[in-house]
Amino acid sequence: MPRTTAEILAHADDLAARFERGPEPGESIEVDALEGLGRAVVEAANAQKNIELWVRQARKQDKSWAAIGDVLGTSGEAARQRFATPSSAPIAHA
Repeated sequence: MPRTTAEILAHADDLAARFERGPEPGESIEVDALEGLGRAVVEAANAQKNIELWVRQARKQDKSWAAIGDVLGTSGEAARQRFATPSSAPIAHA
């Protein structure tokens, strides 16, 4: 069934308006819980990678572990233990 450009554009406008409005009152949008959980896991993994990237960048800019810990909501020592690479960790002397 051929559709005109005008019909396609009108339908696109209708869909955009529905998207912007959100669900109608009382309308239920059901999302599978496992699908939602899977998306959340991917988002958490991406967030963790992003945090690690910025911690490395902060260290390249000579930011202290204490300053990094403050931003992360933890102590500098905890931040260092979590994010320091073996080559950047202090060497313990016996």
